Amino acid sequence: MDNTAILDYNTEREKLAMPEYGRNVLKMVEDLKAMPDKAKRSEQARAVIKTMEILNPQVHSQENWEHKLWDHLYMIAGFDLDIDSPYPAPVKEEFDTKPVTIPMKDMKIKAMHYGRNIEKIINLICEQPEGETKTELIRNLAGYMRQQYLIWNKDSVADETIFADIEKLSDYRIRVPEGLSLRKLSGDASFNRPSMSINVGGGSQGGSKNRSRRNWNKGRKR
Repeated sequence: MDNTAILDYNTEREKLAMPEYGRNVLKMVEDLKAMPDKAKRSEQARAVIKTMEILNPQVHSQENWEHKLWDHLYMIAGFDLDIDSPYPAPVKEEFDTKPVTIPMKDMKIKAMHYGRNIEKIINLICEQPEGETKTELIRNLAGYMRQQYLIWNKDSVADETIFADIEKLSDYRIRVPEGLSLRKLSGDASFNRPSMSINVGGGSQGGSKNRSRRNWNKGRKR
């Protein structure tokens, strides 16, 4: 005689439409559907709703929670349930809608080490009339881009490289004035990549912020 036990795994069973209620409720609904008398089915449906309310108490925090429970009952039954319900039976197609695709508003970043905000600033500078104000905006922008460049690339970079990047990122709508130069960096200037670590006490994180602020102020003073 073969006494080998047959194991019934959930992974081999039919997928639950409403997992939060479990397979026991599914079995109750299947028994409910098998009842030939509609009045008995409707009476038993109310008992199933009570059980579902106990198993899913957080439903009380939602608006029209009783209506939602009856909708859940129909969903568990595969929308094939003939009973006298206090609410209209839900339509299956209303629950089969596909998620709305979120369109990408912005185009691909041209230079990742500078970021998208740099491109937006460049577009704003492009709209400025030629003159001293625009030249100073270009100089300030180039100084900040040099800082970003040094964070992610290498220890030194020529002014001409930054100016060329500005012209390229602007699609050559900006022409850097001849003779423009950036303020020299001091030998102790350092630009560190932002830390991804989380410090619960906040001590080292605050120190990092202060160091970054001092480095930024040094660049502005020069």
